[in-house]
This record gives sequence, structure tokens and C-alpha cells, in this order.
Amino acid sequence: MTTDDNPEQPVVKASNITKQLPGPDGVLTILDGISLQLAEGEVTAILGASGSGKSTLLGLLAGLDEVTRGEIELFGQSLAGLNEDSRAALRAGKVGFVFQSFQLLPGMTALENVMLPLELAGIRNPAIGATEALEQVELGDRLYHYPGQLSGGEQQRVAIARAFASQPKVLFADEPTGSLDQATGSRIIDLLFQMREQTGAALLLVTHDERLAARCDHRLLIEQGRLEQTS
Repeated sequence: MTTDDNPEQPVVKASNITKQLPGPDGVLTILDGISLQLAEGEVTAILGASGSGKSTLLGLLAGLDEVTRGEIELFGQSLAGLNEDSRAALRAGKVGFVFQSFQLLPGMTALENVMLPLELAGIRNPAIGATEALEQVELGDRLYHYPGQLSGGEQQRVAIARAFASQPKVLFADEPTGSLDQATGSRIIDLLFQMREQTGAALLLVTHDERLAARCDHRLLIEQGRLEQTS
């Protein structure tokens, strides 16, 4: 996961990346000199205390933010110099996201929320793929429910269906069970890994949940913005 001697092209590669922001007392270093890579089909957990920089790292690797120094490659293409629209085009149909806060659009039904990334990726007949994805997460009877009409666990299942509907090559998950009770969280973990196994997508997730991390191929520990431990 963290070495550069893998002969296969990684889906995500970070080379000595640093992220800094201006602060009241000077420059604040969020991440400092991190290098890692994620191979096709690999499942890796990023662990660390709150404020350690792990969510920032996930956002950088996904191209949602820009590094201060270093380089990130997504599917073999450097993100350096790409604007927001170009990064979005690179992700379209190839990258899925699951967030702790679900990030569903409240004015859209479950079906419409899952259809949206398919439409943006230019996939034909998005309603068919979205319906199939929702049926896979056992929400075939909730297609026309709005997020406010769904429980937290159901909303996260919609988010998982949305993430996998386009058959992505890589999924980024930020605390996918963080706002759920233990029983619901366990169900979400099972669904997440079931869908990942079906698609063969690589999975990179941020979590405090040791149950979730224990099911991953590799574990990375971030402490004070540095990669301190791998397994």
C-alpha cells in the first residue's frame, strides 16, 4: 500500500504530499510528506484521532481539494494543474463517495439521488441502473421516498447505492458508520463490503470503527498529519 514497487498501475498514488493552510499564528500544516498508493481492488482503512488530517487526506486523494506540495495521480493521471471541472470529469463514472452525513439532496427522491451521478457520467437509462442499485441495498420499496422520510440507516443505504451504481473503479468513504447506532452500522458495513466485492472496486475509507478497519486489507495510521504506521 505504501511502497512504489507494485508493478501494476495503482488507481490512486500520492507522492510526498503536504497540505498547508494559513492560520492566525502562521502557516498550519495539516498533512506533512505523505506517500501511499491504492491498488486495483484493494481495501484500505485510514485511522487516526480527530484533527489528525485523515479526512483532509481522503479529500486530496479524491481530487476534491488541492495539495500544497507533492503529487497525486488518479488512474495514472496527475491532478496537478487540473481545474475543478477537469478533476470532476476524471472522476465521472469511475469514483464513488460515501459520507458520514449521507450528502443526499433533500428535494430529490431516493431514485433521483442515485440517478444523478449516472446522468452526470452520461450513462444511458440511468433510472434502470439506479433502481437496480437500490434493490441491491434492499430499498426497492423506497424508490420514491425523500431523504427526510427515511431513517439514518436507510439514507446511508441510498448513499451506498449511489456510490456503486456507476460501477466505479474506486470508492472513497468518510466515516460511513459514524452517525449510526452499532446495529445499523454493522448492517451498513456488511452492505458496503458486499457491494465492493460485487463490483471489484478499490475502497479507501476513513473510520474510527475498529470493526470496519479489521475487515480491510491494510490499515494506515495518521498522527498529527504524518503517516506513522501501516499494516
